Amino acid sequence: MESLLSSKTSKQPTVNIDLPSFTKDPYPILADMRQSTPICFVPQLGATLITRHKDIVICEKNVDVFSSDQPGGLMNVLMGQNMMRKDGDAHLIERRQAQPAWSPKSVKSIWKTQCEHATDLVLDELETKSSCDLVQDFALPVSAHALRFITGLTNMSPEQIDDSSQSMIDGIANYESNQAIQEKCNNGTQLVDDCIDEMLLPDSALSKHSLLAVLLESNQSIDSIRANIKLAISGGQNEPRDAIAGTVWSLLNHTDQLEQVQCGEQSWLKAFEEYARWISPIGMSPRRIAKYHDYNDITFEVNSRAFLMFGSGNRDNDVFVHPDNFDISRNNTKALSFGAGPHFCAGAAASRMLIAEVALPRLFERFPHMRIMGSVSFTGWAFRGPCQLPIKLRS
Repeated sequence: MESLLSSKTSKQPTVNIDLPSFTKDPYPILADMRQSTPICFVPQLGATLITRHKDIVICEKNVDVFSSDQPGGLMNVLMGQNMMRKDGDAHLIERRQAQPAWSPKSVKSIWKTQCEHATDLVLDELETKSSCDLVQDFALPVSAHALRFITGLTNMSPEQIDDSSQSMIDGIANYESNQAIQEKCNNGTQLVDDCIDEMLLPDSALSKHSLLAVLLESNQSIDSIRANIKLAISGGQNEPRDAIAGTVWSLLNHTDQLEQVQCGEQSWLKAFEEYARWISPIGMSPRRIAKYHDYNDITFEVNSRAFLMFGSGNRDNDVFVHPDNFDISRNNTKALSFGAGPHFCAGAAASRMLIAEVALPRLFERFPHMRIMGSVSFTGWAFRGPCQLPIKLRS
């Protein structure tokens, strides 16, 4: 397990948090931090939180100091060292090797049609129901089917994709060193490895366009291939699943804005991107301090840990007007939902296609009179999304 890389670093204010409250709703605490202690050490997380938009952008691009290479980090320990945990040429080489699988061209010409077909089958199942949990019954399988196609692991069921993804997400956010969470993560990564082994067999019918196939073709090492497939599954299931359900919830709670989308005044893409700013599915990215650094009178010690709080930057009053409001008409070009530096999400094109071009328009076309049936709770600060979304499908 990852150790706390250092104790409190010099010249940094300390802010104590109640972790359950922070997990339930991090935004009020992050707003206080932005106002009074925008860079602060949080003992409960063993890390320095960077909460303002401008500081996040500056620090994320300074890879010589804020390094993604974290030898003892949870992601490396539990999943293997993937491209997200490498800097410079090492990162660029693996990113370029993977690019053919999720480039905008591949997304448009290969994966969109398969996602449309899979989504229609999921919607056919919903047609037999009067109500559903939109997270489990729609967002989960739609996101997982897309990942099955893109990764090449078509031997995994949607439920296996989701379970493995969630176990890895929980594992790499397990800063409290909970042994049960670690064990579940180990089981999830082992399942992915077993399925990769199966798809490497000669008769597996592995798609030549898939991530697994293009990485094999590039002669990337098998350890890196395994780590990068796990990376794709961990973030590639979690973010679209939560964003699909969360955007539906947002629109159903803002029916005037839903009407703007349905009549063509606004787009499904604008709705998704505003949700991803407002309630960031990926709210944080960790960094290791590679060398001693002073920034804005704050000292960062070597091998200490910093968290770039994307979810906080996305609600910065200095960048967004009324940032706590859901408003699909706003300009989100400065949003940090997919990152801001060299590690900008490689799967962004696939995510936008799946959510804004397939899942949302097809769902509302089938069920234009959906409504929320009960309370909806959200959880998470590093990764955030709705726990459930009870929906009555027809009025």
